[in-house]
Amino acid sequence: MKRAVVKLGGDVLGGEALTVAAAQIARARAAGWRVVIVHGGGPQATELAGRLGVAQKIVGGRRVTDEATLDVMKMVVAGKLNVDLCVALRGAGVAAVGVSGAASGIVRATKRPPRVVSGGGAEAVDFGFVGDVDGFDLDLIAALELAGRVVVIACLGAGAGGDVFNINADVVASQLATALGADALVACTAVGGVRKDKDDPATRIARMTVAEARAAIADGTVQGGMIPKLEEAFAPLAAGVGAVHIVAPGEIAGALEDVGSAGTLLVG
Repeated sequence: MKRAVVKLGGDVLGGEALTVAAAQIARARAAGWRVVIVHGGGPQATELAGRLGVAQKIVGGRRVTDEATLDVMKMVVAGKLNVDLCVALRGAGVAAVGVSGAASGIVRATKRPPRVVSGGGAEAVDFGFVGDVDGFDLDLIAALELAGRVVVIACLGAGAGGDVFNINADVVASQLATALGADALVACTAVGGVRKDKDDPATRIARMTVAEARAAIADGTVQGGMIPKLEEAFAPLAAGVGAVHIVAPGEIAGALEDVGSAGTLLVG
């Protein structure tokens, strides 16, 4: 059975997009794909932070996480969104079980040291309570799958000393795909694939090499949240993950069934 890691961005975790994504995952499962799901929740976290008066700072498409923002991420990502996604999947016939990467210990992490990031200027950025992935509890994933469940992971990580870290969902998904030896990594976003003009769907780039993706980041063609999506795809491709797809909610199963037919296919 083929293995896919599917990452769902916060921009598809609501309304019709969520229903469509859940149905697509059910279709992929019916076609014989074994799926693990990782999800974020950036837009919802930003919205709740605004209502609570918690200022947000985004650098190079990545969130700086202070203590108050970490509390927001716990409430939104490990709480409401994980529940809503699992309910939608179960409604589509997928036996989903939701876990926080931190509370379950599935995602092990340490604090990210200050670093220079693409789109963030020349100075090193301290991202606060943001973690780098150290590893995964693959035995727990295997046990849940043996029980017939599809694992749905909220993108928080557990530190060895009991700390909780916010981790970009693209980071978790790409490294999990590598750890599992997945045949495919699918990043699902409302925008779908990479575009030369982010506001014009007709400028979708169907296929990119890693070199082309690096160039598009460097010259500013790719901006904001699409930067980490591409950058986090480079390592799994180098490690042998079969294909990386960046797609819209209605394209998840199609991309797996007919490689390169939807969104953007990233290749080495």
